[in-house]
Amino acid sequence: MKPEIGISEKNRDKSIKVLSVLLADEMVLYVKTRKFHWNVSGNSFMEFHKLFQSQYTELEEVVDAVAERISKLGGNAIGTLSEFKELTQLKESPAEYPEQKEMLKELLSDHETIVIQLRTEIEEFSTKSKDSGSTDFLTKLMEQHETTAWVIRRYLK
Repeated sequence: MKPEIGISEKNRDKSIKVLSVLLADEMVLYVKTRKFHWNVSGNSFMEFHKLFQSQYTELEEVVDAVAERISKLGGNAIGTLSEFKELTQLKESPAEYPEQKEMLKELLSDHETIVIQLRTEIEEFSTKSKDSGSTDFLTKLMEQHETTAWVIRRYLK
């Protein structure tokens, strides 16, 4: 049953496509953050181990929230590794295990990539799609990623 929530089917479909790319990005970032949590070593090991754990725990909730937003709009959330890989804008690094500083730089770049994309999509959602719910949702998500990027940036000073 299609939701009748004041957004045209065309705009809902467009929102679902945008949110599906976001879901893929969030999932790839979640997995990468977990990989870094498992493989971090060196000075301040425990601090970074806990930092990455708190970040992937937050991302796990974000992944679920994005999938639920897709469902609220009448779509089906993607859920396979091949779908995530096909849609993500983020790069993976199989068989690479960077040092702490490189881990931080990579995560920072990914969070900033998502922030930039969200900023673009927020404008689109609010002006063209008239999807206020997704606009608010994406704005809160953007602020979360900005905060995480800020925290990571502080480690790199």
